[in-house]
Amino acid sequence: MVQPKTRWILLSRYCAVIWLGFVLAGCAIGRAKVIHNPPQAAPLQTEKLQHHPVIAIALGGAATRSFAHVGVLNALQRNGIEPDIVVGTSAGSVVGVLYAGGIRGEQLEAAALKLQRVQVVDMTWSGRGLIRGESLQRYINRYLGNRPIEQLQTVFAATATELSEGKLVVFTRGNAGVAVRASSAFPGLIRPVKIDGHDYVDGGLISKVPVRVARQLGVDIVIAVDVSRPPIDHEPLDSTFAVMDQAVTIMQQEVVDQELSQADVVIRPELGVMSITDFDMRQDAIDAGEKAALAAVGKIKELIAIKQ
Repeated sequence: MVQPKTRWILLSRYCAVIWLGFVLAGCAIGRAKVIHNPPQAAPLQTEKLQHHPVIAIALGGAATRSFAHVGVLNALQRNGIEPDIVVGTSAGSVVGVLYAGGIRGEQLEAAALKLQRVQVVDMTWSGRGLIRGESLQRYINRYLGNRPIEQLQTVFAATATELSEGKLVVFTRGNAGVAVRASSAFPGLIRPVKIDGHDYVDGGLISKVPVRVARQLGVDIVIAVDVSRPPIDHEPLDSTFAVMDQAVTIMQQEVVDQELSQADVVIRPELGVMSITDFDMRQDAIDAGEKAALAAVGKIKELIAIKQ
C-alpha cells in the first residue's frame, strides 16, 4: 500500500499541480484510444546478460529536473560505463526508455533540448486528470520506431503504481510509450492509464528512485540517480505554503534516502532549487548531470574491477 508519508507528499502538491496543468498548454478534448500490445509486468529477458558484473541504473523522477539524466548517461557512456539494465520512474522512465532504445550521446541531448511542452502535453476536460498523456505516448513510440520494450537495445523496465491497490508494478514488455505514460501519470494532473482493466499512475508515489526494483533483479552493481529537490535552507519560511512545502520535502527526502541506501553508487546532480516545470533550465540540468556522473566514474570503475 502507499505509505502515509507518500500520501502527504501527494496531498501537498495537489493544488499546485492542478494549477500547473492549466499553464502548460492550451486545452483539447478527446477520448482515450485503444491500447495495442499493452505493457506487461513479466520477468525480464536477461538471457544475454551472462557476463559480470551486470550493471543496473535506476533513474528517479522529478519532471524537468530529470533532464539531468541525459548528462549522467552520456558521461558514463563516454567513460566506458554502459548499464545492462535501465529502470526508470516517472520522468526518469522517459529518458531511460530513449537511452535503452539506442538514442544516446548527441542524439539524446538533442532530443532533450528540442522537446517542447506542446509535444507531450495534451489537455482534456474529460475528468480524472487535466492531461491525457497520449501525446507523450506517441512521442516515445515515434522515437523508438514503435518497438516494444522487449525489442529495445538495452533491457528496460518502467515502474508504475496500480491505483486501486496502491502496489508497485514493473512493466518489462509491451508498448513502451504506454508504459512510460503510465509511469509518468501524476494523479490530478495526468489521467490514469487503464491497462487490462486496471488504472496505473506515477511510479514515484511508491518508489521515487527505483533502487529496490533494480536490486531485486539480481544485478551486481546498482547506480542510482536522484534528481529530487532537496529541502530549501536559504529562503524565509514565512507563509503557510512555504512551511508545508518544506515539511513535505523533508519527509520525501527521508523516504528517498531509505531507498538510496540500497544502491552501490548514488549520483546526485547539483540542481539547486530548479523548478520541476522549468524547461528553460534544460541545458543547465544536463550539464549538472554530466558533472555529477564524472565525479562518480572512479568509484564505479573500482566496483566493476572488484566484481569481475
